[in-house]
Amino acid sequence: MQSIEQLQNKVVELFNNLQIDRNPENLYQPIDYAMSQGGKRLRPLMVLIGNQLFDGRIEDAMPAALGIEIFHNFTLLHDDIMDNAPIRRGFPTVFKKYGPNTAILSGDTMFVIAYEHICKSHPDILIDILHLFNKTAREVCEGQQLDMDFEQRTIVGIEEYIDMIRLKTAVLIAGSLEAGAIAAKAPLADRKKLYEYGINLGISFQLMDDLLDTFGDEKVFGKKTGNDIVTNKKTFLYIKAYEKADAATKIELDLAFNLTNPEQKVSRVLELFNQLNIKPETEFMIEQYKNMADNFLNALQLNPLKRSMLEEITTKLTNRKV
Repeated sequence: MQSIEQLQNKVVELFNNLQIDRNPENLYQPIDYAMSQGGKRLRPLMVLIGNQLFDGRIEDAMPAALGIEIFHNFTLLHDDIMDNAPIRRGFPTVFKKYGPNTAILSGDTMFVIAYEHICKSHPDILIDILHLFNKTAREVCEGQQLDMDFEQRTIVGIEEYIDMIRLKTAVLIAGSLEAGAIAAKAPLADRKKLYEYGINLGISFQLMDDLLDTFGDEKVFGKKTGNDIVTNKKTFLYIKAYEKADAATKIELDLAFNLTNPEQKVSRVLELFNQLNIKPETEFMIEQYKNMADNFLNALQLNPLKRSMLEEITTKLTNRKV
């Protein structure tokens, strides 16, 4: 069994050897630009961890690791267009650098490339991998649509929001872990426990992302903070603020979210969020889902070495600095 560090090195090597250069250059250069920015590469790492938990062969998990990470980056290209996000991982987003039309087409091509890698999985596991990948890809799109739908609604409930981030974010984290377990031919019952661990971990991760977008250090976070506030995004923080606010404070929130100057808007909303103790409320929810993930981790009954691998991932995803 390989260590986290060894698996990370495998992931780095995997993407260093990824060949994107093809013609037409204007289609593939943006893909190379997006993939070369690195990022945390946590999803391919989770594929390899899921594989090692059940003593699988790393080589059998590589196609899924590549395919899932390329798919994830494809979703980011399109998400940035929808969110009008200027920065990703400290660099201009693809649509800002190359234009939205190119970003859409390059993103579509990335989906095809992801599928090509998934299809290189061993024939013995290919059907299960394809079923999981297709289900995950569809659910990610469903989650993105719900996210956009919420932007047009005045009221969104906490449960609705949690279901949306389960689809948009958590299923890909859970699917990464299960894909690795499938490649190791793990028992179905264990695969499902690992998947549910990933779901709860993914929800906790997205709640932390929401928190960082509002309260994070832009240099550490890697993208512009306050964008969720500027775009009136119905994050957990937004929904919780309206849930906690009395009638007078709701009017203040309405006025704040209708400000047209971005800096004034972010500043005023932050004041109200602090008055309503939204930061500790969000941190409490992050911890709740982290604890639920731990319950599924306990149910897997892994040996201490294997358990420590998942615990390290949990720490990476949920203990990021605000």
